[in-house]
Amino acid sequence: MSVASMRRAARESVSGLPSAFWWLWASTLVNRLGAFVATFMTLYLTLDRGYSASFAGLVVALHGLGGVVSSLVAGVMTDRLGRRPTMLAANVSTGLSVALLGFMEHPAAIAAVALLVGMTSNASRPAVSAMMADIVRPEDRVRAFALNYWAINLGFAISSAVAGLVAEYSYLAGFLGEAALTLLCAVLVFLKLPESRPVKDAAAEAAAGPEVRLGTVLRDGRFMGVVGLSFLISLIFTQGSVGLPVAMGAAGFSPGDYGLVVAVNGVLIVALQIPVTRFIEHRDPQKLLVVSALLAGYGFAMTAFAGPLWAYALTVLVWTLAEIVNSPTQMGLVARLSPVHGRGRYQGMYTMSWAVAALVAPLMAGFVIDHLGAAWLWAATGVLGTMAALGYWLLMRGLPASGPGTAVLSGSGSGGAPATAEAEAKPVAAAAVAAGARPVEA
Repeated sequence: MSVASMRRAARESVSGLPSAFWWLWASTLVNRLGAFVATFMTLYLTLDRGYSASFAGLVVALHGLGGVVSSLVAGVMTDRLGRRPTMLAANVSTGLSVALLGFMEHPAAIAAVALLVGMTSNASRPAVSAMMADIVRPEDRVRAFALNYWAINLGFAISSAVAGLVAEYSYLAGFLGEAALTLLCAVLVFLKLPESRPVKDAAAEAAAGPEVRLGTVLRDGRFMGVVGLSFLISLIFTQGSVGLPVAMGAAGFSPGDYGLVVAVNGVLIVALQIPVTRFIEHRDPQKLLVVSALLAGYGFAMTAFAGPLWAYALTVLVWTLAEIVNSPTQMGLVARLSPVHGRGRYQGMYTMSWAVAALVAPLMAGFVIDHLGAAWLWAATGVLGTMAALGYWLLMRGLPASGPGTAVLSGSGSGGAPATAEAEAKPVAAAAVAAGARPVEA
């Protein structure tokens, strides 16, 4: 490919998106650049503070539980108060609670504040995804979600490397650094992002029907099917940070070996997310989700046969391709199924599927590895991937091309453009922390 064609492809990948999207994208990148607590909590508690692995697992589990609780609450806030106020409240409270966590000494205080951090740090996700669906045209949403996911992974990759160096100097500096960057994210939201929540006029309110409540979401069978499939998929992907390090440690590999292998995931996402998304953007989402589920399940299942380090890296390559395809495609599907005036609640329910998986996956990995062996864990991922693929195939049969609502609403999306209401929206949840996973021994 020539330099000119590469430049043209890059321009096409980022063109046509509103300015508000890019400020939202920038806030996501800044937020993820400060991801210290989720990455280093276990090491901080065990190495720096001298607590047991069991206590560290409890604290990380409480952090995950906070995310489960806040997903639904934040979804309701996003619909009732608006996207911008929810993001501001979430980022400011996250910054303050993360800084507070760095000064906690008593075990009970550490556990309680970790729960609070989990709640606040997860609370912005439904609002971010709802705003993205508000301000981006339906035909551009897969690309927009992919770019946002790319920012998440780019920020996480940079923060992991920098935070590792910071942790060698001072863990407290890491906590304060995350707090500062999260508060900077709040400043960006306050200064640059207008509220995007669609405003109902009389005609739109009549067309929308009854108010969307959490019960409405739970009764939406097709959407709850997507939530269930998202849970299965996230159970698989979370094994990259939970089951894989434990299995590699048991096989005699060092933490450095695991770091090299799992780095393949971040590097590939940063390098391939945008070009792959350009390739899949207008292809059949049913086929993409089925194929990505199979790649995820059997990519992890291949780990059972990995011997040398390069073989582990090859398995990571396979399931990373699945992640690159699945993430924006599934978020686009969730957006299609979300009614305009219920995007926050729908986003919150979808976010919760990832948060619950972050709690269940470590327990699943620990139990299976301890009682049956790692090979059974990898076999289970193959089964889960097959189940998810079948589920996507069944769920999307006869799915209409448009979402549950089509109307132009009052209220601005980006840069004064009217916010469209073709009912499509939903979040992205990030990577799970190794809650309760045993540390990998050299």
